[in-house]
Amino acid sequence: MNEHLYPLAADLLQQLISIPSYSKDEGKTAALLENFFRHYDVESFRKGNNVWAKNKNFDKAKPTILLNSHHDTVKPNPAYTRNPFQPEVIDYKLYGLGSNDAGGPLVSLIMTFLYFYHEQNLKYNLVFVGSAEEEISGTNGIELVWKELPPIDFAIVGEPTLMKMAIAEKGLMVLDCIVHGKAGHAAREEGVNAIYSSLKDIEWFRTFQFPKISPTLGKVKMSVTVIQAGQAHNQVPPECTFTVDCRVTDAYTLEEVLEVVRKNVSCTVTPRSLRLKPKGIDTGHVLIRVAEKLGIEMYGSPTTSDQALIPVPSIKLGPGDSARSHSADEFIYLEEINNGINGYIKLIENLSQ
Repeated sequence: MNEHLYPLAADLLQQLISIPSYSKDEGKTAALLENFFRHYDVESFRKGNNVWAKNKNFDKAKPTILLNSHHDTVKPNPAYTRNPFQPEVIDYKLYGLGSNDAGGPLVSLIMTFLYFYHEQNLKYNLVFVGSAEEEISGTNGIELVWKELPPIDFAIVGEPTLMKMAIAEKGLMVLDCIVHGKAGHAAREEGVNAIYSSLKDIEWFRTFQFPKISPTLGKVKMSVTVIQAGQAHNQVPPECTFTVDCRVTDAYTLEEVLEVVRKNVSCTVTPRSLRLKPKGIDTGHVLIRVAEKLGIEMYGSPTTSDQALIPVPSIKLGPGDSARSHSADEFIYLEEINNGINGYIKLIENLSQ
């Protein structure tokens, strides 16, 4: 099924791998995507390092599906044994930085977009966006172009999910916490030790359980991940700062979690951002109904993606395995790319019936 698209996808992915595209520095891969669309006579648009296109027979009277994935990557894991920018196919695996996250989903969605590009009788319009800065949740990614796009009804976000459908995604809120003490000499009974004062709050973060549990995402999870205090062995530290990673489910808003935290701790709590919101999709949505019809396994995802920044109903779906993301010697199976293209096409065909 649609095997003619697979060689194009594999070739495009190898070209993407060979070009460094760290977040905020994706200009060359953006140009590659522009050139690819130009070669196939597809009009594309660009803002910053985001590239997007609409299906040829776009009709404002029809609802619109967004097909989105990202072309930026993290920096190579220090444990790499291969050249991360040299695509290699060995034992039916394509190795290279970004091959799995999210090169495989990206090229599979591009081929799906091409497959339907000239179609005249689609029930939905299709808009493809290859976004930048996803790996850092940057402000010059999908948010930068959202107002440039036609109205979007719902989105399919391409990430490595083994072609299972993530119907919910945890939000992320990073908290910077400060505990103030008073400096003094460690040899005398003076000062207020900020490290000791922070222990009660840190223990609260470790043990507190939010009462509401999401059916798809489970519990809210809070983890103290960074701590800093003190500058000399003989000085009572006057300040202790620590960072908390909060993974918030769709049972709460970020603001609700922040309010609970502030009511229960004595430290000063400052969120770095309230942008990366938890996402969920209504169980009666057409995407869910079609997934049930096709027997697609559904789950809740603990990781954050551009879904958090897309203000319409969305799901996350794509070839590859999230467990390989950001790992040394990253790879994707070639068969996964082929299955990804076919899976996306089948999903959209069933949405259009």
